[in-house]
Amino acid sequence: MRLPSSSNFRTVGGPARSLRNLYRSDHLGALVDADAAQIRALGISRVLDFRGVQERATAACRLDGVQVHSLPIEPTIVQKLTAMAAAGQRLEAADIVAHMQETYRNFVRQGTPRFAEFFRPLPASTHPPVFPCTPGKDRTGFAAAMLLKAVGASDEEVWQDYLLTNDRLQLPARTRLALAPEAMHVLWRVQPGFLQAALDEVDARYGSLEGYFREGLGLGEAQRRTLRALYLPD
Repeated sequence: MRLPSSSNFRTVGGPARSLRNLYRSDHLGALVDADAAQIRALGISRVLDFRGVQERATAACRLDGVQVHSLPIEPTIVQKLTAMAAAGQRLEAADIVAHMQETYRNFVRQGTPRFAEFFRPLPASTHPPVFPCTPGKDRTGFAAAMLLKAVGASDEEVWQDYLLTNDRLQLPARTRLALAPEAMHVLWRVQPGFLQAALDEVDARYGSLEGYFREGLGLGEAQRRTLRALYLPD
């Protein structure tokens, strides 16, 4: 499915195997009626929204009749780059890469309670959820990676899902950041080094991904069995 008003709306997983009844997306605040109807036809009843307070205020979800769970992780990368641009600093591609890696490390350092909240409502209903952030690539991308590993997906499947954003997400024509084209290209795409920075932080703080599931996200084997039953394809 390719939606003109939500270019990064898709199933979770790679080309070989997608999870069933589960969707990830860029924000749903610009949906046209036809695209909203297509999404509703999938049976989606819950939106697990990682956007920050201002992001939600300026682009409220345009899906009628759904339950929205707010899981706000503020977009610190935008705030940092805005401040740097306002100070007259010219941001090169390498600067954006470094800031993006730090953003991903902070998903583990600071955002873990929110990602733990993300997992709690997933087993509560068989109706499909969708989990967006604004571009659907970083906060959503990390959540998707954790979910895929929690249900037993291979590393290859995780990376395929993560990098598929680069084929789907449409770069905005304009941005208030006034970035150079090469820097904008980095900001609005994903790189293996971004997610790897988060995975390295998981190992440093929790010893392993399994330790992160248990101690950080509160995912025991019973919860993971439920997730596998709900979302793994037959």
